[in-house]
Amino acid sequence: MTRLSIPDMTCGHCRASIEAALSPLPGVEAIRFDAANRSAEVDGSADADLLIRTLAGIGFPAIRKD
Repeated sequence: MTRLSIPDMTCGHCRASIEAALSPLPGVEAIRFDAANRSAEVDGSADADLLIRTLAGIGFPAIRKD
């Protein structure tokens, strides 16, 4: 599991865009969002750097939370 802080995730549309971008990536099994904390947990073996680069590419800078 990879935990990501996504500060610019402010609404349901943001969440849908993020899910659409991350879901097809290799190793992504499920994504859970926490709107209050503007974060997401990605289950599976996906590379964290790939997740972060993908989010940056769609306008959502993210950092890994440990």
